[in-house]
Amino acid sequence: MKKRAHTPSVFANPALVGAATVVIVVMAVFLAYNANSGLPFLPSFQVRVDTPDGARLVVGNDVREGGQRIGQVSAIENVRLDGGRVGAQLTLQLDESAVPIPDDTTFLIRPRSTLGLKFVELRRGISDTALIANAVVSSGSAVAAPELDDVFGIFDRTTRQAIRENLTIYGSAFAGRGESLNRAFATLPRLLGDLTPVARTLADPDTQLRRLIVELADFGRLTAPLAGSLANGFSLAADTFEALSRDPRALQDTITESARTFAVGTRELPRQRPLLRALVAIADDTRAVAADLRAGAPAISSALAAGTEVLPDTPPLSDDLADALEALRVLAADPSTDLTLDGLRSTTATLNPTLQYLGPHVTVCNYFNLFWTFLSDHLSEQVPSGTLQRIQVKTAPEQNNSLLSFGATAPVDGTGADPATRALLGDPAALHAQPYGRAVDERGDADCEQGQRGYPTRLAAGAPAGLNIAVDARTPGSQGPTFTGRPRVPAGQTFSAEPTGLAPRVAP
Repeated sequence: MKKRAHTPSVFANPALVGAATVVIVVMAVFLAYNANSGLPFLPSFQVRVDTPDGARLVVGNDVREGGQRIGQVSAIENVRLDGGRVGAQLTLQLDESAVPIPDDTTFLIRPRSTLGLKFVELRRGISDTALIANAVVSSGSAVAAPELDDVFGIFDRTTRQAIRENLTIYGSAFAGRGESLNRAFATLPRLLGDLTPVARTLADPDTQLRRLIVELADFGRLTAPLAGSLANGFSLAADTFEALSRDPRALQDTITESARTFAVGTRELPRQRPLLRALVAIADDTRAVAADLRAGAPAISSALAAGTEVLPDTPPLSDDLADALEALRVLAADPSTDLTLDGLRSTTATLNPTLQYLGPHVTVCNYFNLFWTFLSDHLSEQVPSGTLQRIQVKTAPEQNNSLLSFGATAPVDGTGADPATRALLGDPAALHAQPYGRAVDERGDADCEQGQRGYPTRLAAGAPAGLNIAVDARTPGSQGPTFTGRPRVPAGQTFSAEPTGLAPRVAP
């Protein structure tokens, strides 16, 4: 039997095995290095997005839709936007599975962690027209959310000191003044209601407010030269009133007796005419006395001069008053003054419905005072440098559409909770968002819902039956007043049970 010749194996050649190993390693390094820029053998779809700010994105950041990665940022370049501003153009390399993309799709830059990692979120539109490859999409100014360090940056040392001083001052100002604040809020709608017709009357051209200001300016200009005489008159009047104020009873008796005194004078003064004629006859003899008075006049003048030391300050005051009235005249002549008064009238008309809705929250439910009470307790955690906020981290077990996961497809409704995490993290979470809670009902009776409505399992008219959420604004039944509140709106106060701007009611 003939023996078969031996054929050498390929793997028996060390040079060939080494070369193959080097090639495999080089290919692996090449693929790993280019992984952030996309693998060369996979098809992709590119879109360019012009943004006002790159928001610290870097090449290789994810592009996600609904929490699922669908691509990456392959390039970031400077680009000149409309208006001459310089922005950033993002080149997005998307998977073929994401195509087609509607042309009304929007792109947002979102934070992925608190350490600064970002990703681009694709919010798919509903248009029937799709984007073509390498299409350029312009984003709005709200493409990037505020940075966390920018938010914390406002609380510098000066701001913290100002907040501390505000809390101290406002706390001292509001302490013990709850009843006064309640009365002020109760009467504020009536005040603003009276202000509206006043502003309307002043803004009416028939009122001629401009003419009044002009005449006041003329009056000030005419009285300025008489400032000394006017000041002297006020000084003398002040002395007179000071003397009268020392004995109010005597003034009262004088006024009481004046009527009878005038009656007697009317009857008796005609009988004095013979006496007056006799006095005319002796008038020549009184001239010598007048000469003596002339000699004593300097002393009298000195006394009067000592009493008018403040009169030199009166002319500057009159000059300043004339300037102020002139400025007021210019203001009245300005066309924008009427517009401002009209705007004030519109403001009061807009603000009144809001106050009529918010008023019962203060006067009936006492929420304003309760807020400051809870705030002081909230900021009472003692630390070496002062106080801190008391906070509690809210947790929820693993469940369907959890608060702790991305890509929720429905509101969190407390279903599908994991028993293992429930024992550690507590009961399942469910959406409870009931805006614009009531303070009173349509009759003005207390219905203080905020903080007293409990935790209903479901209040969602029109929502699918499987969602255990509470989003309706109204909770059935009346919650009544708070512990420190009132049973109903104070008498005479206007109020509105709903923030709709409807005609207000007046409490009986």
